[in-house]
Amino acid sequence: MNSVETSTTEFDNVTESSNATPGIWPWLRDLVETLVLALVIFLVVNTITGRYEVQSISMEPTLHEGQYLIVSKVAYWFHPPERGDVIVLDPPKGQSTIPYIKRIVGLPGETVEVHDGRVWINGVAMNEPYISGPPTYSVNRIVGEDEYLVLGDNRNNSSDSHVWGLLPRDNIIGKSIFRYWPPDKWGLIPHYPFPELDVQP
Repeated sequence: MNSVETSTTEFDNVTESSNATPGIWPWLRDLVETLVLALVIFLVVNTITGRYEVQSISMEPTLHEGQYLIVSKVAYWFHPPERGDVIVLDPPKGQSTIPYIKRIVGLPGETVEVHDGRVWINGVAMNEPYISGPPTYSVNRIVGEDEYLVLGDNRNNSSDSHVWGLLPRDNIIGKSIFRYWPPDKWGLIPHYPFPELDVQP
């Protein structure tokens, strides 16, 4: 009887001791799992989005220098870029190593003209409430396949398609979605559809 009681007591003591001083391995395992999960989330977020700073006045009054944006890199996986979208792009022809931000105006296959202070798509004038003022230059371009004509909202102070030509589709980084800095300016980026220009004759 005593030997049985002694064995039971020893077993209980061992169990209590194990619970009181757990090993370091479970803690390390949890730490590693947390770090791996954080890394996976970071990689996924950076694959589908990007964060960019506006570094010029070319998109005023829509966007101002020093503002920070979140850009969707997957927006155009499901549909082509659309007129009125504000995009971040790699400048073609070695214009700059810093990405630009512009608005899509002309789509593949369209004839785009700029004259008399207006932009004309296939002979139809665009109504653009977002620009800083009417353009003072002239443009006449036919947009090729997989190309886009992009302009800054600050039309007369922007390095864009009226300066360096059409933008290849492959140079589009993504669609600007959200402005998150400064805090008083946070909100969705306004994109303007033009259904009257998208009706084919």
